Amino acid sequence: MTSRRKRRLLLLLIVMLGAGAASALILYALRQNINLFYKPAEIFAQVQLPRQRIRVGGMVRKGSVRQLEGLTVNFAMTDYKQDLQVLYTGVLPDLFKEGQGVVAAGKLNDQKIFIADQILAKHDENYMP
Repeated sequence: MTSRRKRRLLLLLIVMLGAGAASALILYALRQNINLFYKPAEIFAQVQLPRQRIRVGGMVRKGSVRQLEGLTVNFAMTDYKQDLQVLYTGVLPDLFKEGQGVVAAGKLNDQKIFIADQILAKHDENYMP
């Protein structure tokens, strides 16, 4: 192999390694910005329940919304396979109503009640706070 071919091969190898490293860093940085949510049936199907902050999406079951003291609201979220009780303290979005799609962000407690700290209600194709 000539020295010119060796330099080209080395340059090609360096460019490929650089592109691979840049791609890996970009994917690692974007991993935290992906906002996926679980369905209620997926949460109950897991052997070990998640302890970190997660999002749960589903429909508000009709007749399940109960106003507790203050700004605290309790309702059942369903995916029509399983129901999940959600407890939220705060002002609900204007579009929140029974039979409407919602996404709740928060944590699951030991009694399998989802303690939400944010509720997003579906508006057309978007979820809005």
